[in-house]
Amino acid sequence: MRVALIGAGNLATNLGKALIRAEHEVVQVWSRTEESAGALAMVLKCSWTTNLEEVVKNADVFIIAVKDSVLALVASALKEGREGQLMVHTAGSLPMGVLPTERRGVLYPMQTFSKNKEVDFRVIPCFVESSKEKDLALLKTLSSTISNTVYELDGENRKYLHLAAVFCCNFANHCFTLSADLLKKHGDLPFSVMLPLIDETAAKLYAMSPREAQTGPAVRWDENVMAKQLQLLADESNMQKIYELMSKSIHGMI
Repeated sequence: MRVALIGAGNLATNLGKALIRAEHEVVQVWSRTEESAGALAMVLKCSWTTNLEEVVKNADVFIIAVKDSVLALVASALKEGREGQLMVHTAGSLPMGVLPTERRGVLYPMQTFSKNKEVDFRVIPCFVESSKEKDLALLKTLSSTISNTVYELDGENRKYLHLAAVFCCNFANHCFTLSADLLKKHGDLPFSVMLPLIDETAAKLYAMSPREAQTGPAVRWDENVMAKQLQLLADESNMQKIYELMSKSIHGMI
């Protein structure tokens, strides 16, 4: 398929590479800055522009992968002269209706992306939605060429999927950051000492549910250990609150 990629950030970069590997043609990249548009276009071997009016009009699908805060504005500007074209966005938390065109949809790859860390798109679940059956079939076909797992999911349920991902990824990574800060302050230890523990924690989830895999003092409600650890956080009021709230939540699910 001929794809116009609107955006050149973390997701757009990885998605563009996946599309090329699947032998689709990325015909053009648009980005707000020449630096980002040019850099991605060089990788994808296509043209680029920073002017939405100059975006091609004959792509099979226009994939808009920009920040949520500007998505509606970009889509509205892109609509001019492309009213009959299929436009999709990649946001997990925004409804399909944010796109002002009759042919519209969503292609949401659920993963954390960084420009400098290439991912295996085949293992990333993709969630699609469209306002027309023909376009839904097209999105399923397109997604299945880059991912082994494609789900149809409406916007209402996709909001909760994105929320679940925030807990699973963003909040979990914040806990890693807090852990790294503790290690740095007390013993100047590298965070790498935690990696085998993190690996085993994640590996268990392939064999059991997260609830079954839960361990630690909060599961046993070991008040002696918990009181001592809370005392260690006496100078870290935010971390102390997180520790208390997480411990109560963990124990409440046992």
